[in-house]
Amino acid sequence: MASILVFGETDDAGLTAPTLELLGAASRLSADLGGGVALALLGSGLTDAAGAAGPVGADIVYSADSDSLAAYQTDSYLPVAQRIVQQDSPSVVLMSQSSMGRDLAPRLATRLGSAAIMDSLGLEVDGDRVKATRSCYGGNARQVVTVQTDPQVITVRPKSQDPLEADDSRSAEVVTVDVAEPTLRARTTGKEQAESEGIRLEDAEIVVSGGRGLGGPEAFADLERLAGVLTAAVGSSRAACDLGWYPPSQQVGLTGTVVSPTLYVAIAISGASQHMAGCGGSKNIVAINKDPDAPIFSFSRFGIVDDYKKVLPALEAAFTAALD
Repeated sequence: MASILVFGETDDAGLTAPTLELLGAASRLSADLGGGVALALLGSGLTDAAGAAGPVGADIVYSADSDSLAAYQTDSYLPVAQRIVQQDSPSVVLMSQSSMGRDLAPRLATRLGSAAIMDSLGLEVDGDRVKATRSCYGGNARQVVTVQTDPQVITVRPKSQDPLEADDSRSAEVVTVDVAEPTLRARTTGKEQAESEGIRLEDAEIVVSGGRGLGGPEAFADLERLAGVLTAAVGSSRAACDLGWYPPSQQVGLTGTVVSPTLYVAIAISGASQHMAGCGGSKNIVAINKDPDAPIFSFSRFGIVDDYKKVLPALEAAFTAALD
């Protein structure tokens, strides 16, 4: 039995970065709640990932390894997830705010007679409850929420938690979960992946974003050059994407990608609530805007009031010299 059960995800490299972050968060919470940390893995070819879970925080791993779980489908994942929760009886269930977590968490909570808190940024223990801090009102405020029933189902925004340092002396017990052939009401017939070059927005530690104030699509070449110096991803506001200046796959905001990098550089972006909902979880925001009254400055740690055309060359030169 574990006090916290993490539903992890895997990719070609093994456990995903958000899964490692969840295991780190679970280990810290379990120190106050008591009990251990369990990891549930659903998928195909999970042997290596399950074996690697112990050093990064798991005490026990529930491995549901089946070709029928190779790709996420609600009808195939939900009954297996429910069975694992009932077998482990955790007080807290954590998932990443990924496409899987967004769909599975509320459905699982309903099946278990509990409730789900979505897209949490901070977690802390208060008695036997976990207080989750999340963004609200389009990123303009934060609310603290608890679930009064068990299990407390919570999804966590990627990059909002720190993973543990791997400890090779630790190991986890692996429990094999039998998977019955699912009855599917819907099937995925194809998947279209948006093409993007360089670092993915959601994985980037540094994001350089531009808005409508850049004046035209050619300005994104300057942002890409600065991003190259910083080994950063390039993002865009919805306004710039709607104008066709940058690919929609790079849009940051409420209707785009939600990012939580260590550094977010907002260039010629006003800071509307819809955009801040996508980047408000950044650890540090640097704003460059010639309008001193732009809302972005109320969210930024550092602000530069000037024309970006004057600022970017100096920034690029300074970063280049510092990183050489």
